[in-house]
Amino acid sequence: MSPASRLKNDNFLRALRRQTVDHTPIWLMRQAGRYLPEYCATRQRAGDFLTLCKSPDFACEVTLQPLARYDLDAAILFSDILTVPDAMGLGLCFEAGDGPRFERPLREEWAINNLTAPDPYDRLGYVMDAVRTIRKALDGSVPLIGFSGSPYTLACYMVEGGGSKDFCHIKRMLYGRPDLLRRILAVTTQAVIAYLNAQIECGAQAVMIFDTWGGSLAHTAYVEFSLAYMRDIVAGIHRNWAGETIPSILFAKGGGQWLEQIAASGCDGIGLDWTTDIADARRRVGGRVALQGNLDPGVLLSSPEVIAAEARKVLEAFGAGNTGHVFNLGHGISRFTPPEHVTALVESVHQYKARS
Repeated sequence: MSPASRLKNDNFLRALRRQTVDHTPIWLMRQAGRYLPEYCATRQRAGDFLTLCKSPDFACEVTLQPLARYDLDAAILFSDILTVPDAMGLGLCFEAGDGPRFERPLREEWAINNLTAPDPYDRLGYVMDAVRTIRKALDGSVPLIGFSGSPYTLACYMVEGGGSKDFCHIKRMLYGRPDLLRRILAVTTQAVIAYLNAQIECGAQAVMIFDTWGGSLAHTAYVEFSLAYMRDIVAGIHRNWAGETIPSILFAKGGGQWLEQIAASGCDGIGLDWTTDIADARRRVGGRVALQGNLDPGVLLSSPEVIAAEARKVLEAFGAGNTGHVFNLGHGISRFTPPEHVTALVESVHQYKARS
């Protein structure tokens, strides 16, 4: 793999390292998705979502589609956070209108005790093939981001059996049998470390951990059952590979109250959801980490004029200093977003750089 120093555009990596950049870099969570007609066409050709994820060629195709449309500063691997528990034998399926489901959720003590971390090059080899294929196709244009779900977020799906509004099964386990939850989290942490390291070895130039459901935890429970395990992941993943440093980003939806603790985890960047004031976040974490975010995805449903104004508010709130900020949404892009509105956003962010 060619080193990151040969990238045509390395502003994303430089921002995460809090180095001087040419412009504020921008990429979007879920930037390859159903708002793009070309994505929908590829997904239809694939037949179903899991086939789309498990085919390296299809995964490469949809990863590159938003980069063909927009002047984005990073690509992110097209995959799903639930590939890890699927590789652990829980039987992932996607039911129409009902989202992801596991055939064998973790409810019984024997099943939890038998849980093991999969070899990423074996059970998740299709992801590694996709990373290699995408990295080659990018040809040094922009960096490639690898990712995983956080152990607690993955555990929510593994215990609940799918999505949940009240998390009753995992909360019952957390307060009634915390030893079982810790067992799930420990094994999943091992799996995530191996999974992210394999992605880095195959060409990922930065990694992101999505803690989507950490914000559903009580204050002390978050530190014990979510952040502690993400801290172990940051300590266990490759910090350097092929002569380059590998930045890491932690994104905790609803995690604004724990910014100081997240900043102390060893990560290079914190992803902010749209409920957090980015100016306040910068004051709280100082120069310890970069910040990523944090436009409300709903803004993209408005108009180009409103999008430009709201993007400017985020950029101005971050403040002076052309470093340490990666512009992004505060969560994944809505499927109802008009594609031309993303053009307006990207152009607004890059034009703001010119005025600065």
